[in-house]
Order: sequence, then structure tokens, then C-alpha cells
Amino acid sequence: MGMTSPSRRSLRAVSNGVLLLIGAAFALPLVWLVLASVDERATLSIKLPDAVSLQNFVDVMTPEKAFVPLLNSLVLSGGCALITVVVAVLAAYPLSRYRMRINKPFLYGVLFGTCLPITAMMVPVYSLFVAFNLIDSMGGTILFLAATSLPMAIYMTKSFMDSVPISLEEAAWMDGASMMTTLTRVVVPLMRPGLAVVFIFVFIGAWGNFFVPFVLLLSPDKLPAAVSIFAFFGQYGTVAYGQLAAFSLLYSVPVITLYVFISRVLGGSSALAGAVKG
Repeated sequence: MGMTSPSRRSLRAVSNGVLLLIGAAFALPLVWLVLASVDERATLSIKLPDAVSLQNFVDVMTPEKAFVPLLNSLVLSGGCALITVVVAVLAAYPLSRYRMRINKPFLYGVLFGTCLPITAMMVPVYSLFVAFNLIDSMGGTILFLAATSLPMAIYMTKSFMDSVPISLEEAAWMDGASMMTTLTRVVVPLMRPGLAVVFIFVFIGAWGNFFVPFVLLLSPDKLPAAVSIFAFFGQYGTVAYGQLAAFSLLYSVPVITLYVFISRVLGGSSALAGAVKG
């Protein structure tokens, strides 16, 4: 009875083999990044460096190559995520708390908005930005990135908001609190872990967005890191692989730091459990 059947053992072996292949597909590029970043003669092949050197990081860590593009990425991604979370909370609240006929059609429209390819929208968006003189504008680019992130953010925020019991708001209403007060002082504090998930999701999407800043921003001093990475690709197919790997590692640090910080500060749902219990 305790022995595993041959068919189940073979199925487990196949599944483990597939998982190992998938793991290798993700691990090998990471190994190449680490090894190439400390190799002054790095190539596309994975190999141990002849001599470990930090010269690639020294060459990359300049205002023009790293600091200014990373700062631009932080401004674009942080502004986009902040605006998206605020608007998503305001849009999700009536969808979560009121039963209206328009709720389902509106949610279906929101889901349809997530399916629109960004490449199909960029031509009319570019014409609109030209008409309103918003080309090469950081503020305009942030607003457009927020608009493209909003559909999925609204859907996710509504799902998290549905988990907050309305009885907590009813108790606050009995004490004379307004609807906006209960939203900001009751609902939002209890769904902080969910808002953290939405914030990270939107931030990472904007952080890795290449196409929108590439089209809407023109000045080199306004380009984010996702676009300025082109600087490591020279003419005639030459690539500075070592500097590219070093820059890629630096490029990933802010996102990892943000994820660790938010997961430790805002993680967990103990506040909601304590509120419901009390």
C-alpha cells in the first residue's frame, strides 16, 4: 500500500525533469550575469573569468550611464504606481460596496482594457501628446503609464477590498463617520498588504516598460534605465557584455529592495484578522 506505482513514479520523474529544465532556463542567465559582470573580457558564453575585476561596475556607475537613468526610472515608476493605487482605490470602492447594474459591464470593460496591445494605441496617443505639447514630458509619460496600468489595478484592488467586511464601515457610520472617512481610516489601513501587492505589480510593470518612454521621451537626460540600456549596444553588432551585465545587476537592485521593504513593513493580514475578531 505504501509503495508508489510505476506509473506514478514515472510521472513524478517526468515532472521533476520538466521543473529542472525550467529552473535551468531561469538560472543560467542569472549565472551569466554574475560571471560576466566581474569579467573584463566577457562574452555571451558562460565561463569563469580569468581574473575577477570590478572594472565593469566602475565604468557603469557614472551619472550618464547609471545614476540619472535609474533616477528617471524611479520617478516614472514611483509616480505611476502612486497615482494608479490612489485612483484604483477610489474606483474600486463603489464597485465593491454598491450593487449596481453597471458594475459587471464596467468590470468587463476594465478587463477588456487590459487586453489592448500598447503598440496599437501608441499612434493615436503620440498624436494626442503632440497636440497637447506633452512630448518629452515626464509628467505626461507618468500619467499615460498610470492610465495603462489602471485596468488591472482596479480589478485587483476590488478583489482585495471585497475581503474587508462592510460591518466595520457600518460601525463607523453609526458613529457619524463619512464615506470618505471610512475609506481612508478603516478600509485602506486594513487592506495595506493588498495595496502593497498592487503597488509592486504596477511599479515593476512601469520599471520594465521600454516602448512607452522610448516613444514619448526624447531628451537623453530624461530616458529611464530600460531605454538607456541601448548605450551598451554599439554599431555593427558589438556589445559591451561586461558593462551590460553590471548595469543589469544594478538595474534589478531597486525592485528587489522595494519588494523586500514592502513585504517586511506591510506584509501580513494580522490587522484585518484582529479587526474582525474585535
